[in-house]
Amino acid sequence: MNIWVDADACPVVIKEIIFRAAERTGTLTTLVANHAMRVPPSKHIKFIRVSSGFDVADNEIVKRSAANDLVITADIPLAAELVEKGCLALNPRGELYTESNIRARLNMRDFMDTLRSSGVETGGAPPLSQADRQAFANNLDKLLAKQARS
Repeated sequence: MNIWVDADACPVVIKEIIFRAAERTGTLTTLVANHAMRVPPSKHIKFIRVSSGFDVADNEIVKRSAANDLVITADIPLAAELVEKGCLALNPRGELYTESNIRARLNMRDFMDTLRSSGVETGGAPPLSQADRQAFANNLDKLLAKQARS
């Protein structure tokens, strides 16, 4: 299993959790973004910078990832494509996207997008809480431990 990170919008605190997990488990982790970012020097952590543009980083992750890889993303359409491909997709709040929940997430995303485009103020996601960080770290550890047992 490799870890891929949709790094453009991934919170710094979540990246730090990912970096520690990659080092601890020796899991190859690649961040993909369209702007430069700091990554710690490590043989387990890589960075790919892609050109700017709509979904360029997402498309690169889809192209390079393989079944059973883990992708960290809050992008629901990207997660849907990855789940269909056989990847695991975990959002920065610790929710694992699955075949059974991704369609509902896509439908809700599309509904909220329709509301916003019609002028309804829907607000944004709440700030990342300590509970969110803990849920992410716990689920990441569970997925990596399960992979290690396989």
